Amino acid sequence: MSQTVGDFIVERLHAWGVKKMFGYPGDGINGVFGALNRANGKIEFIQARHEEMAAFMASAYAKFTGELGVCIATSGPGASHLVTGLYDARLDHMPVLAITGQQARTAIGGHYQQEVDLPNLLKDVAGAFVEQASAPAQVRHLVDRAIRTALGERRVTAIVLPNDLQEAAYQEPPRRHGTIHSGVGFTKPKMVPYEADLRRAADVLNAGSKVAILVGAGALRATDEVIAVADRLQAGAAKALLGKAALPDDLPWVTGSIGLLGTKPSYDLMMECDTLLMIGSGFPYSEFLPKEGQARGVQIDIAPDMLSLRYPMEVNLVGDAAETLRALLPLLDLKGDGKWRQRIANNVSEWWKTLEARAMAEADPVNPQRVTWELSPRLPEGVIVTSDSGSCANWFARDLKMRRGMMASLSGGLASMGAAVPYAIAAKFAHPGRPVIALVGDGAMQMNNMAELITVAKYWRRWSDHRWIVCVFNNEDLNQLTWEQRVMEGDPKFDASQQIPNVPYHKFGELIGLKGIYVDRPDAVGMAWDEALAADRPVVLEVKTDPEVPPLPPHITFEQAKHLTEALTKGDPHEGSIIKDTARQVLASLIPGK
Repeated sequence: MSQTVGDFIVERLHAWGVKKMFGYPGDGINGVFGALNRANGKIEFIQARHEEMAAFMASAYAKFTGELGVCIATSGPGASHLVTGLYDARLDHMPVLAITGQQARTAIGGHYQQEVDLPNLLKDVAGAFVEQASAPAQVRHLVDRAIRTALGERRVTAIVLPNDLQEAAYQEPPRRHGTIHSGVGFTKPKMVPYEADLRRAADVLNAGSKVAILVGAGALRATDEVIAVADRLQAGAAKALLGKAALPDDLPWVTGSIGLLGTKPSYDLMMECDTLLMIGSGFPYSEFLPKEGQARGVQIDIAPDMLSLRYPMEVNLVGDAAETLRALLPLLDLKGDGKWRQRIANNVSEWWKTLEARAMAEADPVNPQRVTWELSPRLPEGVIVTSDSGSCANWFARDLKMRRGMMASLSGGLASMGAAVPYAIAAKFAHPGRPVIALVGDGAMQMNNMAELITVAKYWRRWSDHRWIVCVFNNEDLNQLTWEQRVMEGDPKFDASQQIPNVPYHKFGELIGLKGIYVDRPDAVGMAWDEALAADRPVVLEVKTDPEVPPLPPHITFEQAKHLTEALTKGDPHEGSIIKDTARQVLASLIPGK
């Protein structure tokens, strides 16, 4: 049998170093799947339950490895299902290649079954490079350019393959006018600003007496460099959500997360600083950064279009975080008295006491903060933690203390529900020897994550470390949105939109061969984590949590307090519980330990 276009594509992906591909089959992409079968395991195919989940897996695989993530789907609905997961990669600057099928070339334009204009559908999410193949000799440069663009620009790219073309005999491009002769290979460049720009940045940072650092995902591979610069400047450091694992939380000057899901020490750090150094972060909420004119600013980012976007920076440095910080360090003066840093450390110490008091406050039946508070000291070395969007992300952001060597992520820029379980599956395929824990709300479980537990049941025996835990916060409420309705809009809870069915998630886990654990008592939470971490198979840990425990922001504005009051006066159906639980949380902030 001669080599088909599908065979060539699989060989070319392998030549580029692709090891894994996430997706779901269909007749529009059968030619590539047949080639995968003939390739004798050169590329491992991971079958998701839904194409959207496969795209999330590809995005997460890129996050947890630094390599290209690849997802594959059939034509029409298969391709359209990829879009949400691809936007997750697009907004978090991850290199992902999507390969989709298409109807036969002779049928395109004929209103054929499952015919969708896929280049147009994908042109925003994969705007860096999206092309539909039309001839065998064209496929070589489409694959090469799509991968090189994805890696080089950290963007989503896409190739659309008509089904008849996949089965056609492959032909190398002939040596004549109008043909392209591309090659394999990409090496990440060393990106460091000019010396003069580094000196300008150093002048700004040396002049400040109260330096604040904000790190994001761009600093994940620059931990040592960030610590060295922070020590030289006697600075405090806050972490955007995607940069949660960039700095360990046992450092007394690390204030934790920033923003609506952030900490009071991070808020105070930004409100009191006179100099801001932002490293690899696209943190979107400017109201949690210094007021304009309050602080001089320096920003380091590998993407020029992200510079001086959230705060007007005095010096903008285009460069890799680690390389740029290494070059900057010798130009920085060692700051002396340490009073600024000591103030930060005192704030952080008090904040951890506040969080403990909030976590241990009475709730009905289990305080959701206690779930992550009890997990934090039990986190295994090298763990990978994923979180969904929603109220569970508050507790992920605030209550988990990250240590060196751990990883953590979630859907950042897109903030999509339904990402935690596919992220956790991808984490296991990226690092099968590391324990993985996913934190998920019951809304996301019902939306799409329950089905992906079947994927876990299918593959877990391949993982050298079987510790894979999904913790479901079952509060029968779309909780984050409920609180947003109350605090941002002044509307009482709308039960018709917010209440969701009570589902026995742990029993579903048992039904498909996983271990199920159910907790509805506060004193059983710690023991449940111990049992889950000691299990010989993946675990569905279901905790019955109180939906009326408020995810308090680090700073409550007058407008937010006014809106909550309005929601109560309009007759919120859970008014009594809201007042009681909010009072407990506020009192825990004022008198920790009481």
